[in-house]
Amino acid sequence: MTERSGVYNELMSVWTVGPLLSIAMTLAAFLAAQWIFVRIRRPLWMPPVLIAAVLLSGVVALSGIGYEKYQHGARWLTALLGPATVALGIPLYQQMHHIRALWKPILVTLPIAATLAAVYSLVIAWGMGASPMVLASLAPKSVTAPIAMGVSEQLGGSVSLTLGALLITGVLASLFVDWGAKWMKVTDERIIGFALGLNGHAVGTARAFEISPTAGAFSSLGMGLTGVFTALFLPFMFPF
Repeated sequence: MTERSGVYNELMSVWTVGPLLSIAMTLAAFLAAQWIFVRIRRPLWMPPVLIAAVLLSGVVALSGIGYEKYQHGARWLTALLGPATVALGIPLYQQMHHIRALWKPILVTLPIAATLAAVYSLVIAWGMGASPMVLASLAPKSVTAPIAMGVSEQLGGSVSLTLGALLITGVLASLFVDWGAKWMKVTDERIIGFALGLNGHAVGTARAFEISPTAGAFSSLGMGLTGVFTALFLPFMFPF
């Protein structure tokens, strides 16, 4: 009996101290969120990533594990964001024919839109008296997570706050795209998709693919180009 208890305690120690618990919790939250999303008839205001975040934060808080222990175990998942960043080159390559065909409007709209996506949040936060750390965290809020995390760290921001801003931005972009398109009488799925990718990153891209494959393709294009532009220019522009 004592020997069995020792083995059990050893297994539990490995489970809680190592990365297994954090990885299992993350995957379980994601699968549960997908199931709930289908059950509640896929509402735009509650995407699976938001459901998973709420479920996971609740489990971490109620179980007493603590954010620090969960983050330490989930560092293996965070390490995968590096390859995910490199993989953004794949959708860019796949949409190269769109870039060639529409390089003029893309060249004009992308720098303006990507800059405004960072500037308006900074202006609002600055007007409300936000600290430099908060400003640095909000600046890359419209960029896909792998790039946004690196930019936020480089600017001196909080990665946790940046990820929260990313989630809110993606959900709001997905929620208001239909209303905005109708209000401005935009029917071209290429424009809608590009706007979703530029402002809503991965969450907006998921919404774009629900609209049509064309919208999804242009959303991938917008997300990739915005990430590249922001990573190159935001660290130089932010001090000004």
